Amino acid sequence: MNKSFSNMAYFPSLLSTLFFLLVSPSSSQPTEFFFPGFEHLNDPDNLTLTGVSQIEQNGILRLTNATPRFVGKAFYSSPFRFKNSTNGPAFSFSTSFVLAMVPVFGRFGGHGLAFTITTSVDRRAPPNQYLGILNATEMGNFSNHLVAVEFDTVQDFEFRDMDDNHVGIDINTLHSNASVPAAYYTRGGSTKQNLTLKSGKLIQAWIDYDSVENFMNVTIAATSTKPTSPILSFHVDLSPFLQEFMYVGFSASTGNVLASSHYILGWSFKINGQAPALDISSLPSLPGQPKKHTKLIVGVSVSLSVVVIALSVAIYFVIKIKNAEVVEDWELEIGPHRYSYRELKQATDSFNDKTLLGRGGFGRVYKGTLGNPSTQVAVKRVSHESKQGLREFVSEISSIGRLRHRNLVQLLGWCRRRGDLLLVYDFMANGSLDKFLFDEPKTILNWDQRFRIIKGVASGILYLHEGYEQIAIHRDVKASNVLLDDELNARLGDFGLARLYEHGSNPGTSRIVGTMGYIAPELPKTGKATTSTDVYAFGAFLLEVACGRRPIDPDTLAEEAVLVDWVWEKFSQGRVLDVVDTRLNGLFDEGETMMVLKLGLICSNDVPAARPSMRQIVRYLDGEADLPEKLRPPAVFDGGAEGFEAFVHSFSSLSLSSSSSSSSPSSSPSPSDKMSSYPFLTNGDASTN
Repeated sequence: MNKSFSNMAYFPSLLSTLFFLLVSPSSSQPTEFFFPGFEHLNDPDNLTLTGVSQIEQNGILRLTNATPRFVGKAFYSSPFRFKNSTNGPAFSFSTSFVLAMVPVFGRFGGHGLAFTITTSVDRRAPPNQYLGILNATEMGNFSNHLVAVEFDTVQDFEFRDMDDNHVGIDINTLHSNASVPAAYYTRGGSTKQNLTLKSGKLIQAWIDYDSVENFMNVTIAATSTKPTSPILSFHVDLSPFLQEFMYVGFSASTGNVLASSHYILGWSFKINGQAPALDISSLPSLPGQPKKHTKLIVGVSVSLSVVVIALSVAIYFVIKIKNAEVVEDWELEIGPHRYSYRELKQATDSFNDKTLLGRGGFGRVYKGTLGNPSTQVAVKRVSHESKQGLREFVSEISSIGRLRHRNLVQLLGWCRRRGDLLLVYDFMANGSLDKFLFDEPKTILNWDQRFRIIKGVASGILYLHEGYEQIAIHRDVKASNVLLDDELNARLGDFGLARLYEHGSNPGTSRIVGTMGYIAPELPKTGKATTSTDVYAFGAFLLEVACGRRPIDPDTLAEEAVLVDWVWEKFSQGRVLDVVDTRLNGLFDEGETMMVLKLGLICSNDVPAARPSMRQIVRYLDGEADLPEKLRPPAVFDGGAEGFEAFVHSFSSLSLSSSSSSSSPSSSPSPSDKMSSYPFLTNGDASTN
């Protein structure tokens, strides 16, 4: 088989005839095809290309180029019959293809590509870690009817990826059902040879599904010879996941900064049989590689070449040294892409006030345009006089630069030039959440939008606390640090105060920072920022989103100045829904609103052990657990040090709900008492030292 198909590359007329016979539908659905290159296949009857995918002049299928934040897809235009009936067993199938991933920044590339079996060729999905095949709301849905094999080149902690160089089998989700580091077996299956997916070199892949044994095997190699043992074997019956008719193809995506050109050089597929073999040597060459069988002819004098090269090198280094931006040792360990100062100056029109998005204690944020095609970004310029100086700048780069979650603002890169410190982020079209909650907002968020924002922020904080390789404490959770994209999806940002420490270790003491109304009362005593202090701030966030009020508002009535006390007073009177933002005009889900308000009170307890963890909070918000019916005042806790679970079961009095009797507990401090318990805070949203 190998020999017959490799020889066909030299007989175009015979090959085109065979191609027609293989894919011509005749009286039934196609059962196989063979593409030793993709020249002349731009006809939509053969391949359906979407996104930035295209067929190059030399016959290579390019799914993406090196441009960030793009998706490219290519599917065989006709669906294949994978079952005889809706409820019947799935057929066996086999496919083989040759791929290449060429990263932009040396070893830094992404995000990867996936062979995909799906019900639709135009499934809408974002780039980045989603590879263009699913979106966040579809993850794990049985109705997806999606089977994919991913070739992933970025470690995404949201999907619990093992590393940034693995092969995985994904069924209805991007949390791989099975995955392994990219490698192949040699010498009869006794030796494993590692492969780097984003090396820019050609890699051949074979995917085989056996419907009798219910096994899906994935094999890869650096040559056309198929190893005898697969690198990944997964026992699964695909019958429940495949529909009668499905499309087969590829999807690839690039990230915000991490980008690769993703190529497919050849592809074959067959239902109920072995896909025709591909011969790498007969496939088109990658761009930039010398054509096969060509010779390099040197016709320039060696001595003249040496002189020209020497002068060029000398001139280059003179210019380089003159315009060099100093790079210190610690900067080499930071992570994300480093932009030049010239790039960012040009992107922001020399930091023109017309591009100014906002200002704060840290400095200014400008809107910029980078790349070709252009991508909108936000450039944060830390001021020289800012309290958020070099230490916080480095903290923000080193922490958020390695964090990846759909509900965290993505850091794209950074720049340091003399005293100028700059960070580059995704541009969030709708700005910060506080502009939609306070001070007569132009747009009023409805309850569904608010609840989705709350769940998004909770998911992001849970990732910080438990989903990353270290524990990340944000230390400044509040509405003004939650940014909204063009679809009003929430992303937590501003990691300048963030701190990292190892799981299981005890966080050290540090200076007290944060914003009045969000700082946990134990923090000034212990000096230790913990996951529980983030939970306290999240409690204040819950209440401000539901009530449309800041946690502390000295301009309002004295009894309403401290939001948590006012909410508790109304709760104890059975009138808690009176605190809901009046701009909602009573249009909200009472069950969800009650849960948010009660959860805000629980998170705002003065004693850390009385607060739930973020995992418990997410379970409440997702409806996987019920909040306790009985609550104690936020300033009272008598459950000892056993923790939240013991706390909510440790008392038997004061059962309150929205319909409870009107009585205010004597143990609840008045707003003035509550204010006096914050002697360490100054007026306004200022960090404390």
